[in-house]
Amino acid sequence: MTATPQPTPEQPTPQPTLRHDRFYIGGQWVDASDHDMLDVVDSSTGQVIGQVPAGTPADAEKAIQAAHAAFEGWSQTSPEERAALLERISRGLSQRQAEIATLITQEVGMPYLHANLIQVGLPAATFASMAEEIRRYPFEERLTSSVLLREPVGVVAAITPWNYPLHQIAAKVAPALAAGCTVVLKPSEVAPLNAYVLAEIMEEAGVPAGVFNLVTGTGPVVGEVLASHPLVDMVSFTGSTAAGRRVSELAARTVKRVAMELGGKSPYIILDDADLTGEALVQAIVNGVQGCYLNSGQTCSALTRMLVPRSRLPEVEAVVQGVVSQVKVGHPLEAGTTLGPLVSDVQRERVRGYIRKGMEEGAKLIAGGPDAPEGLEQGFFVRPTVFSEVTPGMTIAREEIFGPVLVIQPYDDEEDAIRIANDTEYGLAGGVWASDPERAVRVAKRIRTGQVSINGGAFNPVAPFGGYKQSGNGREFGRLGLEEFMEVKSLQF
Repeated sequence: MTATPQPTPEQPTPQPTLRHDRFYIGGQWVDASDHDMLDVVDSSTGQVIGQVPAGTPADAEKAIQAAHAAFEGWSQTSPEERAALLERISRGLSQRQAEIATLITQEVGMPYLHANLIQVGLPAATFASMAEEIRRYPFEERLTSSVLLREPVGVVAAITPWNYPLHQIAAKVAPALAAGCTVVLKPSEVAPLNAYVLAEIMEEAGVPAGVFNLVTGTGPVVGEVLASHPLVDMVSFTGSTAAGRRVSELAARTVKRVAMELGGKSPYIILDDADLTGEALVQAIVNGVQGCYLNSGQTCSALTRMLVPRSRLPEVEAVVQGVVSQVKVGHPLEAGTTLGPLVSDVQRERVRGYIRKGMEEGAKLIAGGPDAPEGLEQGFFVRPTVFSEVTPGMTIAREEIFGPVLVIQPYDDEEDAIRIANDTEYGLAGGVWASDPERAVRVAKRIRTGQVSINGGAFNPVAPFGGYKQSGNGREFGRLGLEEFMEVKSLQF
């Protein structure tokens, strides 16, 4: 099921400065234990657009205790009762879609039209789809002389990132609530304002006290308490691989379950049987560029490595240059913008550093570069950049850049392409473009990633999403995403 986007203005009005000084804990808006605040910055201007409390260990403790107290009652509710609540939350998100999309556009920098569909439309669909899932899910199942019970895992700490803030919140909170778990949410301090809107919607939807709790703050303070606390039964984390290692270390002290969606360096293989002439080549390249540049490249599953036949490299380079030249970099609230800013000055400088590193290591720069786009010196903008003749050992081929930087890697034959694709510590996503569908599937099966798009296949919000290797463990969305938040018990007769 997908949410129907609400009508939105072509020129949305920026949200006013928002200052939140409370947390949502135990069904109430409660004062933070400390007066320190965290600034939220508009990625297009660098100006402060909001503030949220810098949570303390005491605030995290209060939220955990509230979730723990609420678990017994919530876990005993019927699937139908939980489904009805999820549907009310979905409707609440849809009703405030334009407002939330504008807010996330300012926080993150994704162009408004994309934010409206992806950053809000998908979360609304996720809550609705989980309602459908639990209405048909077999919570009890007979197995010869036993009965298998699927029960909620308990108190869940949801620690979410800034790049798809509400989308990743929904990917954790919706299935956790559907399973009968209670939740403590710590959104990224970089983009937390949308989480407050969700908390308001939760309250209006009638979420019982303590079932959903919101605490803002930094990872080293609030996040570490959540990951290590003995009353937290599971941590669901999305973020960098380095941060994921730290979460795993802390969670291991109490042997709690951990589900993680981490970094990626995803390959996009254009096979040598593909029609690489005229509009067909343009279509293949457009698909790859879009798969890399979505959300200014701030996407863990971005198709950042384009693998092409070595014999066709000059033609591919020429088409890529033409496609990238049509990318419109600009303010994300302006109509026609296809590439907005990065989320912060820190992220912009990180990406510029990788671009300079690629040039230093001898990669062939065919588009973009480290300088700011002309006329966009204010805000955190980076020019859409492409490197070619990139070898597997180069830094830009191995490390996640998280910006609008595409690398083109030539290969000699199919086996070489598969070897290069899998020569990475990551395994989140991938893509294959081919004329022969059977060959495309055969190659896709050999790519060591959790998801592969074939000939531009679209993201499916009910298909499982997650990674191999250092891209994490566990799956989100759909039935498998629901089961991450369940324990299995057998009754023997």
